Amino acid sequence: MKLKLKEAADLVGGVVIGNPDLTVLNVAKIDEATQNDLTFLYLPAYEKFLETTKAAAVIIKPEFKKSRNDISYIEVKNPNAALQKIILTYLKPEIQTKGIDASAHVAPDASLGKNVVIGKNVVVSSGCIIGDNSIILHNAVLMENVKAGSGCLIYPNVSVRENCELGNNVIIHSNSVIGSDGFGYIQNENGEYIKEPQIGNVILEDDVEIGSNVSIDRATIGSTTIKKGVKIDNLVQIAHNVVVGDNSLIISQSGIAGSTKIGKNCILAGQVGVVGHIELADGVIVTAQSGVSKSIDKAGQYRGSPVDLLTKTLRLEAHIKNLPQYAEKIKKLEEKIASLEQKISEKG
Repeated sequence: MKLKLKEAADLVGGVVIGNPDLTVLNVAKIDEATQNDLTFLYLPAYEKFLETTKAAAVIIKPEFKKSRNDISYIEVKNPNAALQKIILTYLKPEIQTKGIDASAHVAPDASLGKNVVIGKNVVVSSGCIIGDNSIILHNAVLMENVKAGSGCLIYPNVSVRENCELGNNVIIHSNSVIGSDGFGYIQNENGEYIKEPQIGNVILEDDVEIGSNVSIDRATIGSTTIKKGVKIDNLVQIAHNVVVGDNSLIISQSGIAGSTKIGKNCILAGQVGVVGHIELADGVIVTAQSGVSKSIDKAGQYRGSPVDLLTKTLRLEAHIKNLPQYAEKIKKLEEKIASLEQKISEKG
């Protein structure tokens, strides 16, 4: 990257304070930047690094103090978003693999669109349909009748099981499994667990991104559906017949049990567990390490195990912290009451 500060400012709609002709060669964190780097400052907690950073220029909020004259600034309302735009424009990594590698196996009846990239040892099975400009990287496996739209990016070692469907611009990171069997068993009269057939599929709609080591189970019957724009972090488990609504976020180590429906624009923070066969309304936010044991029918922030409204759980936690003081007060009140009762008894 070789970028003049004015070009960067024009790209992100910012204002240069300092030298507009200054050239930066890379981007870096404010506490790690060197003399040719562009960095950013968007949280008050990082203001302390402004005095010591070696960066040539800083993308900064207008309200932050520009205390140094030896560096230049780009003022912009959202420095984080501005830096990401610069990275996407000038530093976005390019996939080096081109065309179809000789080691790949593509079934004769598979249909590939224009400019499809197939990496080393990839398997594209019979009946698969892959849209234009999609990229499937090394050791990925697409089993029979998988459909993938245009602009998809499937990283190494991903497995997509039979009959699953990916929309346009779907991203799946390494080692994730789409369409594994749902956890379905029927106990017989001898107490043995007999596997229940899982004959459905998984549908990932447009613009879904799946992190690494994610497991999304196929439906027992019908579809497990991840709606448009959903982003799923690493190490998430989604069980059979779950529906996750548009533009929801599922964060690392969360798990959703079977047949649960998550609404639109929901957030499940890290290590949230959700039981099966319930529904979460649109706009529900569940904070980290919470357990959802029943349906939630109103948007809002929830916390705890079992969850309750965040405001209520915070009040309860405050009371719990004060339990030793409460116990001491109760003890003193009991002693006072006992003393008063004794006096009344003596007078009686």
